[in-house]
Amino acid sequence: MSTQTEQSTPGTEPAQGSHHWIITLEIPGRMTGTYSGACTPAAGSTRFDVYQAIHSDVVRRHPELERSNVMFFALEPNRL
Repeated sequence: MSTQTEQSTPGTEPAQGSHHWIITLEIPGRMTGTYSGACTPAAGSTRFDVYQAIHSDVVRRHPELERSNVMFFALEPNRL
């Protein structure tokens, strides 16, 4: 599962996933980061599966957050 929003060619709307997510990670006294994106979970995925994939992807991109605390996580359908 990719946690990145897909890009499109100029003049077209970017493709988005079926769900929007936000996660805030903190290393107390050192740093806090909030990250967001869109994804389309595989059929049969649970909220926990998606959380684990997103957390792993953020830590892969920001290794300094490997031992951080999760302060906030939200996963919602990407529609109004």
